[in-house]
Parts: sequence; C-alpha cells; structure tokens
Amino acid sequence: MTIWEPTEKTLSNAAQILIKGGIVAIPTETVYGLAADATQSVAVEKIFLIKKRPSINPLIIHVPDPSMVNELAATDSRFHELTTVFWPGPLTIVLKQKAKNKISELVSSGLTTLAVRQPNHPVTSEILRKVQRPIAAPSANMSGAVSPTRATHVEDSIGQHVNVIIDGGRCKVGLESTVIDLSTDVPVILRPGVITQEQIGQIIGFVNLSSHDSDLPKSPGQLAKHYAPSLPLRLNAEEAREGEAFLAFSKAGKAAIDLSPSGNLLEAARNLFFLLRHVDKPDLYSSIAVMPIPEVGIGIAINDRLQRAAQLHGQESALHNHL
Repeated sequence: MTIWEPTEKTLSNAAQILIKGGIVAIPTETVYGLAADATQSVAVEKIFLIKKRPSINPLIIHVPDPSMVNELAATDSRFHELTTVFWPGPLTIVLKQKAKNKISELVSSGLTTLAVRQPNHPVTSEILRKVQRPIAAPSANMSGAVSPTRATHVEDSIGQHVNVIIDGGRCKVGLESTVIDLSTDVPVILRPGVITQEQIGQIIGFVNLSSHDSDLPKSPGQLAKHYAPSLPLRLNAEEAREGEAFLAFSKAGKAAIDLSPSGNLLEAARNLFFLLRHVDKPDLYSSIAVMPIPEVGIGIAINDRLQRAAQLHGQESALHNHL
C-alpha cells in the first residue's frame, strides 16, 4: 500500500487502477471512501470483503456529474431541484433503478433502488472525470468503526488491503452525507447529515425524517450499531468520571478536548470522528464521555452517529429522552 500525493500522474494512475478492477481510497468532503468500479462485481465484492461489511448494507454510487445518473436510475423534478442546489456536495439521493443498467447487483444489495452522489472534492472529482464510470465508495474503514477523515486513518485501518490511498488532506465536512429517499411519493431522510431536513424542505417541500433503523437498509447509515470507536461511549455526560476521556461542547477552556469551544455545530461535526479517533486509546482511558449536543440542525446528525456508536457497545444513554 502507498499513500500518493495528488498530481496529474498519480490521479491518472489511480483512475487506471479503478478501471482495471482495483481498489483506491479516495478523499471526499465528507469522509475518505473505499472506491471500486461499480460496474465490476469482482471489484465491488472486494469492498465488502475488505470492510467485512454485511452484504445487506448497500453502497453509494459516486458520479462525475448528474447526467450520468439518468443512465442508471429514474430521476424526477425533485432530483433535479436538489442536485441544482446541493451537488456537488454531501447529499446522497436514493432513486428507483432503471432496468438493465450496468451497476453490479452487489452495490444495491439486491434492492430495486440505488443511492447516488456527486462528491465535492477536487481530487476525487478529477478521478471521476478520468474514469467516466460510476464508482462505489463506502467509508474507507472496517465496517462499524469510526469513519476516516485523513489518509493516515485509512492507512491505520485497512491500508494493507488497498492498492493505493490518495491523500486529499483532512475532510472539510467530516461527517457522512445526508441521505434522502426519493423512490417514494413522500421524500424521507434515511440518514441525517450536514444538509438538514429544513434545507431540503425549502427546495422540494415536505420531507419526512426516518424514525427507525432497519435490518434491511435502503442506504448506508441505517444499521442501529455503527460508527464506533473501540472504547465504550457514555453520552450526555456533564463531566468525566475517573479513567474517562471527555469530549466537551462549547466549554471553552474547561475541558481538555472540545468538539467546538464556540458552540458551532458545523465545527463539531467536522471534528467528531477525528476526535473520537484521537481519544480512542484503551491504554489511557476506560471509556469516552461526550457532553450533550443540541438536537437541532446539524446536531441531529451528530447525535445520530453518537447514538449508533454507543449502541455498538450496548451502552444505555439518556439521549433517548431527547429524541
């Protein structure tokens, strides 16, 4: 495995690796992705094997521009309105697949729907333009673990299993994309993210927010147990107990580690996975305590990730009282 700096030559080489069925870790504005050509089943299968990802958990397709989606799935006015405003960007859209498209059935886990996104990162955008194929790319880490926001996170987690990692720097958003399902008459947000329910509603009208997890998910991020460090999490903590690492929010100077000293939820989202990895040190701590995060706007997405991480360790949390 090699970490490559992004140059014209390395990006061209990365594109050729994907075309030939290889695996490349790519940077996006959300998190680093584990990329493979979505039209090659053998390549897509490698993603599931590397991540030890359940086969029922579908993948997101990344495209260089919205026009490619027309070849893969049924689009409508809602799709065009949302992509005009939010693409390229951290919004994944679930659509009904077109019959006999070229996407491997493994990508959608046998579903009749397809999750698609145009990422907003210059490195990956250039790779997609060079490949000119739909690319499947879940987060570049072991299934269920904390998503990677730096190239070194990928290296530490699954570096030995990929052909190359492209270093695009630290991810700007740091939290996975919002997922909205447009395969039904009433749109439903399946996974909250930095693009909020309110923002989407301003574009296409009423939008539901999914209130339950699924054993047969339509998109990534719907499994109840996910995004977890190796240490247990204790949520809605006001202070650390003995032996705990403490992630604060808006307590400038009063805690060693603060998701956002100024109380900025966008900053907290960007820092969440990075700081969870930073304190996930069993040789130093017995668990990780996290202060309450306001359940508004982007805070809904942050709390979603924290709750799933806590459930992976069987932790009970007062967060249920705030949902």
